[in-house]
Amino acid sequence: MQSRVKSIALVLDPVRPQPVGDGFNVSNFFPRGYKIKMSPFFLLDYNARTELAGSEEPRGVGVHPHRGFETVTIPYYGAIAHEDSAGNTGIIYPGDVQWMTAARGILHKEYYEKEFNKSGGIFQTVQLWVNLPAKDKMSTPKYQSIKHADIGKVILPDGAGIVEVIAGDYLETKGPASTFTPLNVFNAKLNPGGTVVINFPREYNTGLLVIEGQITVNDNNTAVENQFIYFNNDGESISLCASEKCTLLILSGQPINEPIAQYGPFLMNRPEEIQQAIEDYNQGRFGYLEE
Repeated sequence: MQSRVKSIALVLDPVRPQPVGDGFNVSNFFPRGYKIKMSPFFLLDYNARTELAGSEEPRGVGVHPHRGFETVTIPYYGAIAHEDSAGNTGIIYPGDVQWMTAARGILHKEYYEKEFNKSGGIFQTVQLWVNLPAKDKMSTPKYQSIKHADIGKVILPDGAGIVEVIAGDYLETKGPASTFTPLNVFNAKLNPGGTVVINFPREYNTGLLVIEGQITVNDNNTAVENQFIYFNNDGESISLCASEKCTLLILSGQPINEPIAQYGPFLMNRPEEIQQAIEDYNQGRFGYLEE
């Protein structure tokens, strides 16, 4: 009989950070940093906790296109301002989530929020790219601004902590994010000594990022802040015990078993679709957004 435990394949250190735009400094865990299978999650960029100096000059990533996937931005410290060519604008504060479906094409820009940029302070954030299945890649773009108050929350017994359900479900608590394929995105916040068991289907690709603190997984593997734990597809159950107060970003989803063609900000299925995306962008078919 096979074990129900979803065993650990790798505990990964962050790779050397690289600048994105003129403000963010990110480690890419996948697909560039490590060649791990995390579909439907295509990319994880992580800006580890840093101290940002104040500035009068706006800093961030200027206008750029996307097609064929979704971006999910989760700040833990600091504040990020967003604007896109569909007319969506907003500020993402710690605890909030921005879920942008680029789909057939959108332009957007991301900067430090004006007052945070001026004052400076601690900054820490994650951005995910979530792939879309072929049938949805050319659907209408949309934008989900998810406030912390609207995120599903499961209070764990014995003062262990809380699981915040952004997408998917945990113990019959559903997350507010609408997704195109089955996936789960949780923030687990555990107190020292707090334990929790989370179950995902065997075939789901699963990993977790230690945002803060130290965690023991499946009773015998330890990971510390800024490490990513990648699991095998050999079981369903993951047990977590906090060695100290910790925050974990937990990702799990049903793989999209389709070919991938990727070039820069375009994520499609075939090379000719990439060429079409480039042509559409050059012809102004992604809309307009002022720098």
